[in-house]
Amino acid sequence: MPKCTINGKAIEVKPGTTVIQAFKAAGVEIAHYCWHPGLSVAGVCRLCMVQIEGQAKLQIGCNTLVTEGMVVNNTSEPVKEAVKWGLDFHLINHPLDCPICDQAGECGLQDQYVHFGKYDPEMAMPKQKKHKVVDLGPTIVLDTERCILCSRCVRFTDEVSKTNELGIFNRGDRSEIGTVENKPLDNNYSLNTVDICPVGALTSKDFRFRQRVWYLKEAASVCTGCSTGCNVNVYYNEEGAWRVKPVQNEKVNGYWMCDKGRDIYKFVNKEARLQTAKVGSKDQWRLLEGGQAAKDVGDSLRQVAKTEGADKIALVVTGQYTNEEYDSLLDFFNGTLAVKNVYHWVNNPEDMTGFDGILFRGDRNPNTAGLKARLEKRGLKSDWLDLEKKIKAGAYKYVVVAGPENNSVFPDLESKAKMMSAAPHLVWLTAAKSEAVDSATTATYQIPLKTFIEKDGTYTNHVGLEQKVKRGTTIVAGALTLSEAVSLMSGEELDFSLRPKPLTNLKTNFFTAKRGEL
Repeated sequence: MPKCTINGKAIEVKPGTTVIQAFKAAGVEIAHYCWHPGLSVAGVCRLCMVQIEGQAKLQIGCNTLVTEGMVVNNTSEPVKEAVKWGLDFHLINHPLDCPICDQAGECGLQDQYVHFGKYDPEMAMPKQKKHKVVDLGPTIVLDTERCILCSRCVRFTDEVSKTNELGIFNRGDRSEIGTVENKPLDNNYSLNTVDICPVGALTSKDFRFRQRVWYLKEAASVCTGCSTGCNVNVYYNEEGAWRVKPVQNEKVNGYWMCDKGRDIYKFVNKEARLQTAKVGSKDQWRLLEGGQAAKDVGDSLRQVAKTEGADKIALVVTGQYTNEEYDSLLDFFNGTLAVKNVYHWVNNPEDMTGFDGILFRGDRNPNTAGLKARLEKRGLKSDWLDLEKKIKAGAYKYVVVAGPENNSVFPDLESKAKMMSAAPHLVWLTAAKSEAVDSATTATYQIPLKTFIEKDGTYTNHVGLEQKVKRGTTIVAGALTLSEAVSLMSGEELDFSLRPKPLTNLKTNFFTAKRGEL
């Protein structure tokens, strides 16, 4: 373990550690643009300059290995001057787009200038004009004038997605990012290039001009788009959720996430949600409070189990809920009611083991592994053909469904809902509104549930890794967690005055208490 000194702070690092990594390990700020821990070293921005004791010239920290006894600093006057000169050079042709740039508030140029710049510009010549609002593909827009040619996006498509769409073309101050041979930037990981762009050159079409980042809060969570369980931050305010970005976890997703996973914020917002309980059938729905609906269902289920037997009840479960919710659900149905007929609704059985070689998996559920483990522990075997056969034969009086939070990953939703609504009574617990369930012709209860961003819990990914998440915000005030719905079904009382409320303060600057140094 080589020992070195970073700005007077003695630390030990692993063999093969670079100087810039040592600065990060020591918690010391160092200027940089092109270096990214998930990509190869390019050394093109020349901002991570350091002074190494015993060496006459300044060195770049990203491509210099730490050696035993090395003494390094980035606070000497020669280093400061070099970094200021470098920033000046990068900003020579940069447009003054800050008021209209989506990157404002989380821009590397702004941050680095405040920390390491503050120079007096000497450039008097007109700025070099380049292409603006360039459509790179289905997800991304490029503003070439803002680009500082750090090459992060190019290296990402070469090294991570391995799709090779991007390159740097032309020479000198006319150099610019572009697509190769008119091949659009179109792969399932393209939006990672927006995350790693240190300026506002690459912007997401989905998020572009929709919110200022200082009007957003963020909550750490797990992506529920597939069984990988990428670590993410969900960005939201009182209007709902607006975007999802990856958080580094070397055991799960490294620094990245797929583009499909970024759409998970859409199904938590009100326009996609079942916002209040509904009782009735097609074209004849009556609205009521979710807690009351759960109690009514519980009374009926307990009565049926007592008088006609638990075999008259079937429970259908999707792999979209937390381990804690599965435990409470099975404790009540399989334990209290003694229901043996429990079925795992697998939404895409032909793709369950699919994998793209990077992160994305064919199992589009976050907790298939957690559900299977709990079914196996109780000796509950799922046979979907048995469910269809018994519903057709009229064996079940009640079919209770813990339906999907995200309807978009259940291509068979309409056909399955139609099949299950052939039972005399259907209970559909879900966060999502559904035309398929609204079309049910049998006596149906629809009870609104919370989504992943609105509750605490644990998800088990495809390799059995358990990951805990905390509630971030409340989108639909009247929605229940699956555990709360089960508690009400079992006859318990809940104090709803203690439940978290949605944000109501309109567009308050949430980050004013977190300002950095000016």
